[in-house]
Amino acid sequence: MPWEKNFDVPQTLNKAMKVFWARGYEATSVQDLIDEMGINRGSMYSTFGDKRSLFIAALRMYDREFRSAQLFEIELKYPGKAGIRALFDGWVETVMNDPAHGGCFLTNTALELATHDPEIGALVAESQADIENFFRRLLRQAQDIGQIPAHRDPDELARTLLATLVGLLVLGRSRPEPTLLHSIVEGAMATLN
Repeated sequence: MPWEKNFDVPQTLNKAMKVFWARGYEATSVQDLIDEMGINRGSMYSTFGDKRSLFIAALRMYDREFRSAQLFEIELKYPGKAGIRALFDGWVETVMNDPAHGGCFLTNTALELATHDPEIGALVAESQADIENFFRRLLRQAQDIGQIPAHRDPDELARTLLATLVGLLVLGRSRPEPTLLHSIVEGAMATLN
């Protein structure tokens, strides 16, 4: 009779994601993961593979269930500039309501691992490109409805907004000051005029 898992795989992966998100890859031990996931070492390895494989699965889960889902929701609800503001304001609110100042798992990973691990770097780059494309779509929509001058280059603006967002996420960890973060958002929105 084959061995059966006595745990919920997505829920257990979510627990691992939270550990990696809070501590980073290097500072998280396999024992930390085992303790938090509530499974034994053998179950972890047979289900998820090694620590790196588990990290990649957790990063993919974050990207799908947090980052991608957030952008999809915003784009459905808010047209043009309102969608761009909603993303920035949403992150400032997240930072201000997070006493641990955990930031964005994707951005944290970019800073810790992207330059040292080509596969993880590619995952981060793909997600960042998707965020840039999100900005580009909303910028074009904003131009179509007259919120942004037609002569402005949506590609250039999208890259600027991506860089601003990443900077905001980094500052949200190191300097989670409402005045600072709100002024960055206002500056980003002012560049669209």
